Amino acid sequence: MPRLIWREPILTTTITSAPAATAPAGDAPAPPRTRVLTLGDIAGRESGGLVVLLVAVGALTLASNEFLTGGNLSNLARQVAIFGIIAVGQLLVILTAGIDLSVGSVLGLSGAVTAQLLVAGMAAPVAILVGLAIGGALGVANGLLVTRFKLPPFIATLGMLGIARGVVLVITDAKTVQGNGLPDAFQAIANGTILGIPNLLIIAVAVTVAVWFMLTRTVFGRYIYAVGSNPESARLAGVPVAMVTVAVYAISGLLAGLGGVLLTSRLGAGIPTAGTGFELNAIAACVIGGASLFGAKGSALGAAAGALIMGVLNNGGNLLAINAFYLQIAIGVLILVAVGFDQMNTRNAQRGS
Repeated sequence: MPRLIWREPILTTTITSAPAATAPAGDAPAPPRTRVLTLGDIAGRESGGLVVLLVAVGALTLASNEFLTGGNLSNLARQVAIFGIIAVGQLLVILTAGIDLSVGSVLGLSGAVTAQLLVAGMAAPVAILVGLAIGGALGVANGLLVTRFKLPPFIATLGMLGIARGVVLVITDAKTVQGNGLPDAFQAIANGTILGIPNLLIIAVAVTVAVWFMLTRTVFGRYIYAVGSNPESARLAGVPVAMVTVAVYAISGLLAGLGGVLLTSRLGAGIPTAGTGFELNAIAACVIGGASLFGAKGSALGAAAGALIMGVLNNGGNLLAINAFYLQIAIGVLILVAVGFDQMNTRNAQRGS
């Protein structure tokens, strides 16, 4: 039984394909090559997104006096938190070279069902667990469609996107679920604060740190990167590829369900169209944060940073009264800039090695 919980740090060495040339007798050894330390060497693949984030924050600080106020930063944290949780789940799927297009619909279904159960008088903890279970179950279904039925991830999750959205529209009759109001204790989950820090931000940070720990300090995290790098090689090395693939889709669905519960708590109602378009924004956040759509490259911190960048841009656009259509164009350009910057760092590192 392989250990899946903890792995010790692994020391790595660089292997060269050709032996070093032997210097002629009497000649002085050639001095080692020097290379200028770049931001990519320090911050890794997240450096592109970090540059974009710093530029955006600096520009908005100069352009708006309200950007750095406590009230605006608190609103920004609440707006980014749910989105960041979904992006971190999406990252796990992307690391296996897959994609999950159903997270937005899963969010809407989990949130609406939770609201319906609360309106019907069910206890809040039970309703929340049901909402989370729906997200996890749909994630498992996505994983089984990919591993057992060999459907391409794009097709499997696209079908689940339609199924989940259709189900939520049917059970709610396309109407907002609110009744006489959701319990105050439930709404306090997303709208409350601890020591002045929004609960949503605390939950999002906890989820990000947990996923970061899993990816960097557990054998299961190493399996995820191995599957995304080369699934056949991983299988021959003893990695349970199917189990890992199903698990990452399950975690993605579970986090989408968590996002749905939190969004319902924040709004005080279950909205059947909630989460529309979240799947594409989550993918964009992962790419801006340094993840590769070809798998095996990316980090939880990078995905969270990408979500923060998009939140900052949307927040700044609202403060400056910029047309939302222009913001969509700007986000698309930033995706291209971040990917191009990352590719440039990769080429520089290859030349220097």
